[in-house]
Amino acid sequence: MQTPPESPVVLQVLPSLVTGGVERGTIEVAQAIAEADGVALVASAGGSMVPMLERVGGRHVALPLNTKNPLNIWRNATRIEALIRSENVALVHARSRAPAWSAYLACQRTGTPFVTTYHGTYAENLPFKRRYNAVMARGEIVIAASQFIADTVHRQHGVPWERLRVIPRGVDPAIFDPAAVVPDRLVRLAAKWRIPDGAPTVMLPGRLTSWKGHSVLLEAVSRLKRKDVCCVLVGSDQGRSTYSARLMKEATVLGLGDRVRLVGHCEDMPAAMMLSDVVVHASTRPEAFGRVVIEAQAMARPVIASDLGGPVETVEHGVTGWRVRPNDPDALAAWLDFALSLGLEERRALGARARASVPTVRGMQDATLDVYEAVLAHRPA
Repeated sequence: MQTPPESPVVLQVLPSLVTGGVERGTIEVAQAIAEADGVALVASAGGSMVPMLERVGGRHVALPLNTKNPLNIWRNATRIEALIRSENVALVHARSRAPAWSAYLACQRTGTPFVTTYHGTYAENLPFKRRYNAVMARGEIVIAASQFIADTVHRQHGVPWERLRVIPRGVDPAIFDPAAVVPDRLVRLAAKWRIPDGAPTVMLPGRLTSWKGHSVLLEAVSRLKRKDVCCVLVGSDQGRSTYSARLMKEATVLGLGDRVRLVGHCEDMPAAMMLSDVVVHASTRPEAFGRVVIEAQAMARPVIASDLGGPVETVEHGVTGWRVRPNDPDALAAWLDFALSLGLEERRALGARARASVPTVRGMQDATLDVYEAVLAHRPA
């Protein structure tokens, strides 16, 4: 391996740069690398977030990494190897399994340090799936988004604790700031989504997929004592129009047809959170972290979250929000009734505690740079 320059080149690899938590985290870390006078490279198949990466000082390298074909993974290893050599890359950070295999092979060939972020609870229901997932546990340091994920990696892959680092995702408190949301933003969004004036609003942010618990929330809202609650489901269906149609049919059967809004992707999530009286996380299987939970807390919103996965670590029950049994509409309805009945002072106090508790983007960036520094410090030039 060539001698790393004084301003190290860090290469992050992932399938593409479209909307999502992994992609946002990649850009946030690229920004931190650039601000620390490093060179931030990101290799992916591209996408709508490439301009955002370039605005924060990163540089995108287009490679066909959005493939799981074994032959293409092997070819991508050669492409990444060439990139490492031509750009004098000091460290590679892999964020997704197929690109991670390509990057791992390239790092083996070049002697380049290899770091991974284990982002999710990967399924192991098919033959060889654990072996496929295991590349995410091969980093010299493995970053986990929560203690829940760190425990999973340690248990399933035998990664020793000294190679694991828990680095939660974070929010930018300047963007997710209730004081920064001017009324015009709320008025525009409320009009666009047709939210009735004065109606209590319950919101579930998250892409439209069944395990996010949309059906659980609809059932819960139908069981509320009050019948004026507007239920807003924020998130793209990613082309799953059949699922969207099914949700609206469920809403109609439950008598909620005129009180449910499927609003699609939202660019102004701080304003969306401010429109809600309660933000709900209703996932029926464990999430690695649950970023929408801390975004809602940063906006001082009352949050009700499923009592599993990452939100167990970010929602202190009865202090910064509430946790509820997953896939239990009755339990969720009871806590929704309680949250909607809070007085103004109680809501303010809860919101202040929640906002003060959230991890920040800066904390995540600094901790990730510390990992890079630790790995590079133990490598001879």
